[in-house]
Amino acid sequence: MRIRLDKYLADMGIGTRSEVKRYIQKGMVLVGDETIKKPEHKINTDSDAVCFQNQLVGYETEEYYLLNKPAGVVSATSDKKERTVLDLIESKKRKDLFPVGRLDKDTEGLLLITNDGDLCHRLLSPKKHVDKVYYAKVDGRVTEADVILFAKGVDIGEKELTKPGQLVIRKSGDISEIELTICEGKFHQVKRMFEAVQKKVIYLKRIRMGSLTLEETLPVGEYRKLTQEEIRSLKEC
Repeated sequence: MRIRLDKYLADMGIGTRSEVKRYIQKGMVLVGDETIKKPEHKINTDSDAVCFQNQLVGYETEEYYLLNKPAGVVSATSDKKERTVLDLIESKKRKDLFPVGRLDKDTEGLLLITNDGDLCHRLLSPKKHVDKVYYAKVDGRVTEADVILFAKGVDIGEKELTKPGQLVIRKSGDISEIELTICEGKFHQVKRMFEAVQKKVIYLKRIRMGSLTLEETLPVGEYRKLTQEEIRSLKEC
């Protein structure tokens, strides 16, 4: 792909379009071994080596990150008051990344960060019924009656019941531990489903979305790039 040099650098987060134009005009950018001072100079993103201040700037049209979201961070691209999930992706090159779907501020776990709009639509489209799996600690004894009810659909105060969910009890007691698989993404859905059976979610973590699974070895607050196989599998969901 051939694009302007200033767009190339701006896309990779070197600065705003006006900032990178100044950098180029000051002779701070090399293409191969040649100093280029024209912002409109055309770059072949597949073959040209671009350096800014002696650092190679590789070009990526799409980026994919798996983030183990910590509590206390909001699922947004920007926020004037709160720290966002994008603030955690320090190695990002693209400036057009966004979280695929939302996790509540107090919810942890798997969050996909990308700039691939088509993949986002595929994963979030109600027609696709992509599974999301959550681990939760629940204040109250979760029973087989809850399992049966969740499998039928739960009244959470909307026009229709939720779509059937697969509830697995890992531990039943005053504080129960469960895994819940749902294929929707309604506002506060997991919390509202348990509220409908007079119980309260006190800890919530997403552990899977489609074919993408959060490994236990990825610490809370850390992230990694998706593998090509993971990207391919997600696009087939």
